[in-house]
Amino acid sequence: MIGLPAGTRIWIVAGVTDLRRGFVGLAGMVQTALEENPFSGRVFVFRGRRGDLIKVLWWDGDGLCKPFVAS
Repeated sequence: MIGLPAGTRIWIVAGVTDLRRGFVGLAGMVQTALEENPFSGRVFVFRGRRGDLIKVLWWDGDGLCKPFVAS
């Protein structure tokens, strides 16, 4: 289990994301589509096409974490 610092903002990205993307693709999507900094410590949640899978992107201060969560 990942413990997030108090006050961490969580962004739920609207729409469907290609979950084959890796760190670079998801971070690029955060920068271009959301105009946010992927290294800000915020959590970004991406949903797959069928809606039964998500990916979470989070900068923990030491590196990007991309836990993969299945329903």
